[in-house]
Amino acid sequence: MHRLRTCAARLRPLTVSQTSQNFSQQRPASVPKTFHPVRCYTSPVAAEPFLNGTSSNYVEEMYYSWLEDPKSVHKSWDIFFRNANAGAPPGKAHQSPLSLAVLPQAQSLVGAQINVEKLVEDHLAVQSLIRAYQLNGHHNAELDPLGISCINFDDAPVATGVQNVGEKCSLTAVRDNNELVCFYGLDESDLDKVFRLPTTTFIGGTESDLPLREIIRRLEMAYCQHIGVEFMFINDLDQCQWIREKFEKPGVMQFTLEEKRTLLARMVRSTRFEEFLQRKWSSEKRFGLEGCESLIPALKTIIDKSSEKGVENIVMGMPHRGRLNVLANVIRKELEQIFCQFDSKLEAADEGSGDVKYHLGMYHRRINRVTDRNITLSLMANPSHLEAVDPVVQGKTKAEQFYCGDTEGHKVMSILMHGDAAFAGQGVVYETFHLSDLPSYSTHGTVHVVVNNQIGFTTDPRMARSSPYPTDVARVVNAPIFHVNADDPEAVVYVCNVAAEWRATFHKDVVVDLVCYRRLGHNEMDEPMFTQPLMYKQIKKQKGVMQKYGEKLIAEGAVSRQEYEEEIAKYDKICEEAHVRSKDEKILHIKHWLDSPWPGFFNLDGQPKSLTCPTTGLTEEELIHIGQVASSVPVEDFTIHGGLSRILKARGEMIKNRTVDWALGEYMAFGSLLKEGIHVRLSGQDVERGTFSHRHHVLHDQNVDKRVCIPMNHVAPNQASYTVCNSSLSEYGVLGKSLSLCLSLCLSVSVSLCLSVFLCLSTMYTIYIVIKL
Repeated sequence: MHRLRTCAARLRPLTVSQTSQNFSQQRPASVPKTFHPVRCYTSPVAAEPFLNGTSSNYVEEMYYSWLEDPKSVHKSWDIFFRNANAGAPPGKAHQSPLSLAVLPQAQSLVGAQINVEKLVEDHLAVQSLIRAYQLNGHHNAELDPLGISCINFDDAPVATGVQNVGEKCSLTAVRDNNELVCFYGLDESDLDKVFRLPTTTFIGGTESDLPLREIIRRLEMAYCQHIGVEFMFINDLDQCQWIREKFEKPGVMQFTLEEKRTLLARMVRSTRFEEFLQRKWSSEKRFGLEGCESLIPALKTIIDKSSEKGVENIVMGMPHRGRLNVLANVIRKELEQIFCQFDSKLEAADEGSGDVKYHLGMYHRRINRVTDRNITLSLMANPSHLEAVDPVVQGKTKAEQFYCGDTEGHKVMSILMHGDAAFAGQGVVYETFHLSDLPSYSTHGTVHVVVNNQIGFTTDPRMARSSPYPTDVARVVNAPIFHVNADDPEAVVYVCNVAAEWRATFHKDVVVDLVCYRRLGHNEMDEPMFTQPLMYKQIKKQKGVMQKYGEKLIAEGAVSRQEYEEEIAKYDKICEEAHVRSKDEKILHIKHWLDSPWPGFFNLDGQPKSLTCPTTGLTEEELIHIGQVASSVPVEDFTIHGGLSRILKARGEMIKNRTVDWALGEYMAFGSLLKEGIHVRLSGQDVERGTFSHRHHVLHDQNVDKRVCIPMNHVAPNQASYTVCNSSLSEYGVLGKSLSLCLSLCLSVSVSLCLSVFLCLSTMYTIYIVIKL
């Protein structure tokens, strides 16, 4: 363990001049050597003005006398030699006659200098202790509601950011005060000593000094309860300080009475919705949320805080689990439209509307009740292809940002939900993260919420990933990771508030890891006891989170038992009434399940319009104009490569000869769309130049670094903008994002269609996909 200690004596400056070194070397042999001058290269000569060549003989005599009998010299010389021998820095060893008037103070200086090393080392030890909590406190946080987590951090120090195993061991020792925090060179007597806090912690609040015992207690409260914070790998000091303040400041996790009652109401809706479905359709697959009911208040908190920060449009993607609950209690889809999906006799009225209920999406614009502002929520449709929706959500978000001129992500954002096993196992997750901060692909921060079941279908975590956490992939983009025990709704809500604030402040990705469990099997028809018998024995003993939180608030006096039961009865009645209405639904209309609005595609009664294809031909004059732009450099004083000059000249010759090649034909097609005011975006690997050096849509000045010219943006005065951007060397991820974005921009169609196209085209990359068309 690198203990981060320093020996102050080795760094102290010279206490006497070179003269004193000379006379110490010429001392009589009978005098023992007790004075040890320390070499220094920077101390000023005037630090001890009386130590110079003219007084060297006198000082030497005084020193030898002092060595034989300290009382034989004046008290001022006695104190000077004592301080110098103890290592006092220049200017501190000598005490003026005025200071000698208070002799006890002068004498205490000698003792103080002797103890300065321990004082420095103890403060450094405390700072190391604080850093150990900040770095590894999440290792000891109480995150698992079941209490059966078997993560072994010591087996993977690099993956968890542990600099060495010693820091982890020392932190464990510190948590038991009987171990006397011995690892840092402290002992039991130091626990009640007061230490000055460093600037890298906020545990003091308004206090700058705290006893060590209180320091440890506050660090335990900040980092080792139901929230585990991973952030010390972030290489931005301001961001680290921001996170420290959010979690270390005393009293930050305080909730008002109204906030607690709202949270309870949301927990009731989340829990009773699943229980209602289980009662009515116990033999139906629905991929319920049991075991992670706090996901609903988590999402609603992120939406509330984001709306407060100015967000008007949120695009969401998620897997099967909990989708119906999110549709009902977050998006606010009519319950009868959900319940009728369980009717086997329901017929699809429109082509393409016959998918299973836990694949479907929804678009809804409503008033956010907390902020009283309009908010548009879109939950993307998602088939049975793990994490395939991630880049599609990002593409739709980017398109929405483009349309509303949101260049910094203040108005439009994305939320992605994941399962723990898929988040760690699917490569498209990394590809999506890798695109998150690229100039032409960034959506300026996504909030990722991982529903951490601690199991993947039937596979234990130790067989499903090589890293301790399923969220370790997020570290590659310096995204902070907030682990939280999902059985503590207040901790969940606080973490989600911080996550939404992080995204609004820094416009970067953030991950919330909801550590929970899956009360039933992979679906309601599955038997998990086959493969995880001990885990599910523990789950059967587990009290529901709504019940635990309700009892907590009743004990606090925040609500009465009657109010708690009335809230449950109120929502049960809503579900029953919706169930009755759902029986009148006989036909499934696609308009009820669109994840994007299709303006102009439907009649007032919701029926699809008959679409006609407009004339797409162009006049020869228009084609010649676009071709001339393609074969020119429309920017003055712009030097292009000689080889490129020949390519542009050849294009001009083709225009004259009324012929085209692939690159020129592409130019004409894009240019005609731009003239009509339709934005065109071309993205992918090496698309700016073209893989075969044929396109050259971006010209580079040969004399000025980073100066470029895009001729396509000079086609017409009032044209739409043209975006052409290289991507990272991603195929699956960038394909999904680009298709989603381009379909949203150019065609104004549902992005669920884009996902189907994306999944079909991905077969080009040897991904085996079966899709129902």
